[in-house]
Amino acid sequence: MVAIATAAFAAEGSVANETLKGYSVLAAGIGLGLAALGGAIGMGHTAAATIAGTARNPGLGGKLMTTMFIALAMIEAQVIYALVVALIALYANPFLG
Repeated sequence: MVAIATAAFAAEGSVANETLKGYSVLAAGIGLGLAALGGAIGMGHTAAATIAGTARNPGLGGKLMTTMFIALAMIEAQVIYALVVALIALYANPFLG
C-alpha cells in the first residue's frame, strides 16, 4: 500500500482524490471491522465472567448483572466511536481538501 500511496499522491487532481476516497473506504471498513471484533470479544468475556460469578454466588446475581450492563454499554460506546470516525472518513473527509 505504501508503494501505491506514493503514486497516488503524485497523481493530478481528481485521480488523487479518487484514490484517497478508495483508501478512506478501505480504512473505514477495516477499522470498523476491527472495532466490532474487539467489542464482541470484550462482550463475550464480560458475559462469561458474569455467568461464572453468578454460578459461584447466586445471591449476587442481580448486582453482577447491573455491573455487566454498565460494562457492556462502555464497550459498545467504543464501537460507536469507531463508527463515527469511519463515517467522518467517508463523508466529511478532511484530507480531500
